[in-house]
Amino acid sequence: QVQLVESGGGSVQAGGSLRLSCAASGRTFSTAAMGWFRQAPGKEREFVAAITWIAHNTYYADSVKGRFTISGDNAKNTLYLQMNNLKPQDTAVYYCTARAGTWRATTREDPTRYDSWGQGTQVTVSS
Repeated sequence: QVQLVESGGGSVQAGGSLRLSCAASGRTFSTAAMGWFRQAPGKEREFVAAITWIAHNTYYADSVKGRFTISGDNAKNTLYLQMNNLKPQDTAVYYCTARAGTWRATTREDPTRYDSWGQGTQVTVSS
């Protein structure tokens, strides 16, 4: 099991930037990929971005492509999400997640395919 702790959320105006961090501990050696999901009130949890932990291949939801950048520091066991040009529709609780075992990119948007989750961090973007 991997323990995940997010930080870096907050409130910004539209067009602003935030950087989320996720510190991983525990059985991190088994991590195949990590990612970010978000959930707005009354909506389902949705995929934001993912990164394979060895090759650092990256994947993004169309809604954030070109604005968000996912990255990872293997030495620090830390995942990042740089969010630029934020929009009010980006307002949500952002969750860090990790998957052990085999990575299949075709299942990257399915939250049930991830094994560990952080507690979430709130991001609020005002217009």
